[in-house]
Amino acid sequence: MGITFDEKNRLFFIETRSTTMCLALTDEEGILNNVYYGSRVDRGDISYLLRRGEYPFVPSENDRDRGCFFDYARMEFPTSGIGDYRTPSVILIDEKGHDSSLFTYKSHRIYEGKENLYAELPGGDRVRIPGTFAEDKVSTLEIKLSDGVLGVSAYLSYSVFEGIDAIVKSVRLVNYSDRCVIIDKLMSSTLDLERGVFDNKSPEVVTLSGSWARERRMDVRLLKRGSVEVYSSRGESSHQFQPFMAVAEEGAGESRGRVYAQTVIWSGNFICGAGADQFDNIRAYVGINPQHFRWDLKSGESFQAPEAVLVYTEEGFDGMSHVFHNLFKEHLIRSPYLHKERPVLINNWEATYFDFDTDKLLSIAREAKKSGIEMLVMDDGWFGKRNDDNTSLGDWTVNEEKLPGGLKRLSSELTQIGMKLGIWFEPEMVSPDSDLYKAHPNWAISIEGRTPCKLRNQYVLDITRREVRDHVFDAMVNILKSADISYVKWDMNRQLSDLGSVELDPSSMGRLSYLYTLAVYDLQERLLKEFPDLLLENCSGGGARFDAGMLFYSPQIWCSDDTDAYERLSIQSGTEMLYPLSVMGAHVSASPNHITGRTMPFDVRCAVAMSGTFGYELDITKLPDEEKNAIPEQVEIYHKYSEIVREGDYYRIARESETHEYDAWMSVEPGKEKALLTYIQVKAAPNVKGRLIRLKGLDPDRKYNLRLIGADNEDSLFCSREKKSLWEKTAPAEALSGRALMNAGIVMPAVWGEYAQFMIEIG
Repeated sequence: MGITFDEKNRLFFIETRSTTMCLALTDEEGILNNVYYGSRVDRGDISYLLRRGEYPFVPSENDRDRGCFFDYARMEFPTSGIGDYRTPSVILIDEKGHDSSLFTYKSHRIYEGKENLYAELPGGDRVRIPGTFAEDKVSTLEIKLSDGVLGVSAYLSYSVFEGIDAIVKSVRLVNYSDRCVIIDKLMSSTLDLERGVFDNKSPEVVTLSGSWARERRMDVRLLKRGSVEVYSSRGESSHQFQPFMAVAEEGAGESRGRVYAQTVIWSGNFICGAGADQFDNIRAYVGINPQHFRWDLKSGESFQAPEAVLVYTEEGFDGMSHVFHNLFKEHLIRSPYLHKERPVLINNWEATYFDFDTDKLLSIAREAKKSGIEMLVMDDGWFGKRNDDNTSLGDWTVNEEKLPGGLKRLSSELTQIGMKLGIWFEPEMVSPDSDLYKAHPNWAISIEGRTPCKLRNQYVLDITRREVRDHVFDAMVNILKSADISYVKWDMNRQLSDLGSVELDPSSMGRLSYLYTLAVYDLQERLLKEFPDLLLENCSGGGARFDAGMLFYSPQIWCSDDTDAYERLSIQSGTEMLYPLSVMGAHVSASPNHITGRTMPFDVRCAVAMSGTFGYELDITKLPDEEKNAIPEQVEIYHKYSEIVREGDYYRIARESETHEYDAWMSVEPGKEKALLTYIQVKAAPNVKGRLIRLKGLDPDRKYNLRLIGADNEDSLFCSREKKSLWEKTAPAEALSGRALMNAGIVMPAVWGEYAQFMIEIG
């Protein structure tokens, strides 16, 4: 790991454990090009990749055709209006309306460490932008590029961390002129790749897309000439697309294949794109979505774009996932709960919806405590006049008709039972039918003269305004100080629209979406400073704000409102491509499922949920005795294996979306002494044999025993006698080497009927 500058050849080498990025400067102009990014190479003069000796040559050697150079070169910070007709990183508009710019090298610095990123909200509040951090073993390169005509400089920052094959990039613009310049577009990262890196074949673009209750499904498409983009303009990272894109060689799989991946650490509007030009070269980019964004950069002001993370691997999507997982766990998530076992909770939403009172909650809690569940989370409906979703958002006072004695009585009685209390908030929203809205209608984001757009019969508070933000913060603090509350589920159930703020002048209205995201960050930062021991779980109608930015504040995010275990196979396998299993909120819910109506065995629902934070989303008092009696064993299994899931390396064995018959994944301890395999048979078929699967991530020279979880318990409700018998007929009779398990594999029994699980301890 390290960063060096070859002054003679004007080359920057940015090195991780296994990769190298080389940036080259043209001789006279100082135009910054990315000539190499891939597997580790020796430092040396590879400036020949700048193609100085090939037509159209660099501009200093062929000013006549400088536009041809720009139209082909691998630009590190491409701009508009200079002859590069591909998607630019930045578009700046001067006082005359021109949108041309060209940034050239002025200086650089290389230092140990990494600086935090900051921005300001109206009123002067300084907000830290979520980003990676490290106290040591991190090196940073900052390159200053300037446009002499505009008087604007761009500071490009690159950081690398010891042992992690990721490069973290960011861009900051500073206006040193005496005139205002409009930022119409600014990407956090642009990566130019020659077609040759994929053996002159068209690559595949991999994205994660979906909608409410079916988030982050893996999409793969071939990249021909033209472009592919995914984006959000909703004021959140969204259900529809994940702020992530990978460009991979055709046919790349879980364990093999070259993959270039980028994501942006941001929770608001974003865009990710990749395009192939007339030479079949590729430009991939990530950053803030230019839609709903326009920033008037006045004299002396600066603007900071969020961080982007770049990953290159030749080890397929597992290799990519390991880099993202390790980076996020070691250098992004700050929570004291990061390496702790989370409490097993039961949430009352699918149990009661709005129809509950203290007695009902306590009846759930008493039954849950008998089963080893540790926390009751009271969801929507505890405040104001909230008996449905048409009223009271913003009125954060306890509804004592439902909860006589308030939260203090509820938390006290839960303490006596031996349970912790968690509660639900939706602090960014306001209902038209609320005391808050009636008193302050102009506190909602809206455009004067237009009929406001309701979603879920609610509006969005303009938390970019300090008085609104302070009101929200004070209301939450008052509630959290009124009782012993250990956990908060922070929800956001609608997107932004009607983008207008009475506090912003017309020239600054294009800032609103960006500022809104900053305001969310400011509120969560303040909340965690006030309550440092609070376990915060973010949520947005399920998984609409499941992104790296939110992980800076919460160690877990509710993955999806769809708790159907079958649906969760695809949702969770897509989520796990970027994010560690320890951050994924996953619960066992009732059957038939409330969203899909699907019926699934209780043990299968449990096995799928154990790949996340684990909890229950049901009325335990109404469960059949067989299911109720199964919970203590499930909780015991979770406690026994949660450390492997939380701390281990994740490997995808098979995706049901591809096999259409089964799904399988593994978590392997960092020391490779133990592992946990989860295998889900989804469909049964006639006249078939057991399926051969190959394990991953084990020590090839270590001997491993395989144990079916629950098989040692004669009374197990997690592992039936029939399942034990099937396993015993196909399982290895003795310990096998990791090499045999990974190369020869094991046979998973064919089970009669649909939906069956096998959880295997390997060690």
